[in-house]
Amino acid sequence: MAADGVWKLVLQTPMGPQEALLTVNAASATAFQGTMAGASGEQAFEGAVDGDTLAWQTDITTPMPLTLEFSVTVDGDAMTGEVKLGMFGAAPVTGTRA
Repeated sequence: MAADGVWKLVLQTPMGPQEALLTVNAASATAFQGTMAGASGEQAFEGAVDGDTLAWQTDITTPMPLTLEFSVTVDGDAMTGEVKLGMFGAAPVTGTRA
């Protein structure tokens, strides 16, 4: 999968920009495993691949319990998309290959 590797993400949240380090490892042509590390700690997850789009969700507890639902499109060494922030709506996400 072209998205395999480590990515530096920036989430443009209502609390300001939040940075995270995303690691992506292909499990198959339609699935991947990963970890995301940031201010809320590190979470492991499994996600889905649809062409050049990755989708996954992860639960955080800081600053409050919340499920984050990501959908990003990979284009070379860049990714763009959005993250649903539960009751707080959605926020843009950008990423570059680390």
